[in-house]
Amino acid sequence: MKMNNKYIFVILGVVIVVLGSAFILWPRLYKGYSGKMESITFGVVPSEGHALLYIAQDQHFFTNNGLRVVVKSDFFSGVDALNGLLSNEIDIADSAEYAVVKRAFEKSKVSIVATVDKEFGFTLNARKDRGIENIADLKGKRIGLICKAVQSFHLERFLSLHGVNVGDVNLVDMEPPQTVDALRDGFVDAVVSYGSVTYEIQRKLAGNLVRWSIQSGQPSFGVYVCRNEWIAQHPELVDRFLKSLAQAEDYLIRNPASYKNVLRKLFSYEDEFLETTWSENQFYLSLDQSLVAAMEGEARWMIKNGITIEKTVPDFTRYIYIDGLNAIKPEAVNIFR
Repeated sequence: MKMNNKYIFVILGVVIVVLGSAFILWPRLYKGYSGKMESITFGVVPSEGHALLYIAQDQHFFTNNGLRVVVKSDFFSGVDALNGLLSNEIDIADSAEYAVVKRAFEKSKVSIVATVDKEFGFTLNARKDRGIENIADLKGKRIGLICKAVQSFHLERFLSLHGVNVGDVNLVDMEPPQTVDALRDGFVDAVVSYGSVTYEIQRKLAGNLVRWSIQSGQPSFGVYVCRNEWIAQHPELVDRFLKSLAQAEDYLIRNPASYKNVLRKLFSYEDEFLETTWSENQFYLSLDQSLVAAMEGEARWMIKNGITIEKTVPDFTRYIYIDGLNAIKPEAVNIFR
């Protein structure tokens, strides 16, 4: 069959664009490293949100970039990991933007070096047998969650958008692992959850559950954080660390099944859960203005709710280090200073 010249030119154009992108990307990401091996201690809260980290380990990208990454996985929250960072226990901390906002109010000398995940997994799970079918039915009900944390921020905004004042519900402070049994046993009428906890709640209360996503389009950001002093002393290590993660991102794009394979091997997660969490997370390196906007909104909420004694929203661009990612993946940096 004879092909129209117009289509030939279109196909050639696409090929040129793809090859051109590859020629630009390949030297930046895959130029070989021949220097000495150096160590980094990384503190992580073990979870499905670290696809890029786990793939970088599994595919030896850290090693190929001259890094011996010692992973400490005994932290139970982003706040806990930041505490370990500030006590010099680790060099890089897995955390969340909300925890960095709190540290900015305390004027801690730390900086986000990259966002590695945008998560949309926070949900409100309620028992139908407590008369809850609609959001308005939550009035007067007991809701379990971590109070004064990012869950509270998302819940209050979600309720407000649906005409319910947060003062019309009864908040019960509890850690995520407690929420499953608390909801099953009827100690509370609803809980805020995410990740594997949500999956467990769905398994145990399948036919008696109504569920809403509560983030209203605003992601929670999985961020990696360093002390400013450490960054100043080790800028090349930051670059090589981020380069390894960028290689993992490129690998994940070309091999999407690697996400399931790595997490199944590490945590024995079921495929059903992995399918759900894959749809709720966006795994790519970035530093963009949406991060700053989210932090500013959370800061205003903290001020309003007396979580901080400060009255002014910090300049969060001073808590973001862009040079590292700008050197590795400049198209992913979009911060207005």
